[in-house]
Parts: sequence; C-alpha cells; structure tokens
Amino acid sequence: MLKRNYKKYFSFLAIFTLLVALFPINSYAERPSTFAQTAILMEQDTGRVLYDKKMHQKMRIASITKIMTALLAVESGKLDEMVTVSKNAAYTEGSSIYLKPGDKMKLEDLTYGLMLRSGNDAAVAIAEHVGGSLEGFVYLMNQKAEEIGMSNTYFSNPHGLDDHEKHFSTAYDMALLTQYAMQNETYKKISGTKKHRASREGGPDNIWGNKNRLLTSLYEYCTGGKTGYTKRARRTLVTTAEKDDMRLIAVTLNDGNDWNDHRNLYEWGFNTFEMVTLAEAGLIKGLKDPYYKNHVEVKHPFIYPLTEAEKVNVDIKIKLIKPDIKKWKRSGPPEIVGKMNFYLSGEKIGDRSIFYEAIQSTSSISISVGKDEKSAFFHLFIHVLTRALGVTENG
Repeated sequence: MLKRNYKKYFSFLAIFTLLVALFPINSYAERPSTFAQTAILMEQDTGRVLYDKKMHQKMRIASITKIMTALLAVESGKLDEMVTVSKNAAYTEGSSIYLKPGDKMKLEDLTYGLMLRSGNDAAVAIAEHVGGSLEGFVYLMNQKAEEIGMSNTYFSNPHGLDDHEKHFSTAYDMALLTQYAMQNETYKKISGTKKHRASREGGPDNIWGNKNRLLTSLYEYCTGGKTGYTKRARRTLVTTAEKDDMRLIAVTLNDGNDWNDHRNLYEWGFNTFEMVTLAEAGLIKGLKDPYYKNHVEVKHPFIYPLTEAEKVNVDIKIKLIKPDIKKWKRSGPPEIVGKMNFYLSGEKIGDRSIFYEAIQSTSSISISVGKDEKSAFFHLFIHVLTRALGVTENG
C-alpha cells in the first residue's frame, strides 16, 4: 500500500514538474503576453516603460497617425475658426464624417470628428486649414515629431492611409507622442469624449460616438485613445488609462486581439506597480554640512512606479557644490546648489534640483553698515530728530 502511494506521489511530482517547465508559474506575473507584432506599456508621468515587445521596430500605423493631426489642430490656437471644406478633403477615401465640398465647420468639431469617428476627410480639412496645404501640414507633423523625440517616425499624410511608402512609426514613438499630447487639457478632453454633437453651417447637427470601445464600454479605467486600421498596417491601437494615482499608456501595432491585450496590459501594470514617493517637496533633512543644514530644499516631489521587489534596490545620492563662503557672504549663494539623483539597481532613473533657501529668524538678523552707510545713517538720524523738535534745516 505504501509502495503504491509512493508511485502516485512521484507520478504527480513528475507531472507537476513538467507543467512548471512548460508554463512557468511566475511568467504571467512578470510579463504579460500579447498578440501584437510590437507593443508597449508606459507610465505616463515618468515615461518609464513597464512592458515592451519590439517597441522600436518601425511599422505602418494607420489612423493612430491622427493623434499628431489632432495635437497640431489643438496647438494651432484656431479651434474656434470656421473651416471651408475643399473638394480634396471631401473626396478623401476611407473612413469619413461625410463632409461635402463647401461645407463650413469649426476646426474644433472637425477635430472631434477626426478622433471619435476617424474621419479621413476631417484630417485633410484640418491639414489644409492649419498648414495652408497638405505638404505644409506634413512638414509641421515631422517638425513636432522631432521636437518630441520621435526618432523612428516619419509622417507623409495627416490620416495614415497607405498612400505613401514613407509613413511609419514605432510603438515607443507613439507612446511618446501620447505622453506629450495628454499634457494638453484640450486634447485630453477630446480624446476621452464618448459622444459629441457637431454642427455645420446650413446643415443638420451630427452626433458622433467614439469608436474606441475600450473607452465606451470595455474598460472602466480607460481615459482616451485612438483606433486604427488599414489592410497593410492591420489593427493599430493607442489607449490611455488611469487608476488611483497611476496613469498608463498602451500601444499595440498589428494586433488582432487589441481590446483584450490592452485591458490585460493595464491590469498587469496596475497590479504589479505602484507610484512610490522617493522624495517629498520641501526641506532636505539629515544633512551634516553646517552651511547647507536646514537651508536646502527640493521644490517638486519625485514619484516613480516600482514593483514591491524593486523598492529595496532604490538608491538616493545627493551632490552639493562646495560652498564659497567668502564670495557667498558678499553676493549670496546661487539659487541651485546641487542635485538629488535617484537610482534603481544602479541605473539612474531621475533627479531633482536642490535649491538654497536662506531661512532666518528675527533674532539672528544682524546689520552690517559700511563707512558711507554710517554717514548716511547719521544724517538721516539728525534730519528725523530736528523735524521731531520742530527745527527747520535752514534755521
């Protein structure tokens, strides 16, 4: 009987070992899987990449191109202007908000049509109005991409149709673009709108629903994003999500299961990482240097997404410039006197400038008066005294 139990035990152990080998227990906790050809999950405030899959591989991107188009429309400062739709815009192929030549619509409404309904006609109308021409707008798109740091991106049109070979980006670059765009409150509002009523001059109002199903129904923490599809790019998707104090950006390119992949990426990110305050804003305590003690501060907190295991691997190093006591007594110290540097497993993850603040009490204030100042002070004293006694200066 005992021998038979041992056989069952060893059989169970062998099967369990095989299952662990084939499906490691920690694999899902450490790194989720996606169907995307390339993908990224980025924490919005710090830009930390939490997950990546070939994130720097250049890909066709379809209609997520329109994130840049919408951003430039918002930044143009022309959202209240009326746009007259050209034939070129009205006859643009693909997804549409059904503009007609000669239609007049506010640039703001066109931008909603661009983001919610992915209108290619709206994209061309916006480009012609903001850039003066399609070519002019494409120049602005690439100029902004360079400014943001999208080093593996090139735009050839404002909508993402496959009408140019040289039109590509990467999952990482599109996350950078979204991180930048989400700092603009107007863009953020448009991107996260579920329904919008638009009017065109002389025509009926349009009510547009957002095509981003993650925002409208599938994921309660989704705050915005942009869908995309062409035959060559396949399904592309950029979304944003926020839960508690963490804001995330997900990008998938060529992903036939993008809704589920984004939701799974977000759940993994929110469950695996937390926003940890590594430095509070305010006075830096614990310094031994007598000149700097109780006189230096950081003006902004440093908050970073960390796993539970990573917390013990964080190191904070403070570097202060050597005080020039004689010079600083005359002119005062510089505003910035050092850096607070933050490291994770030896790799720098950020820093904060250290500012000098001359914190004094009234009991410690002393007055130093030079020879000329003494003379001026004496004459001022005599003047006040004679006025108090009612004596005029000319006798």
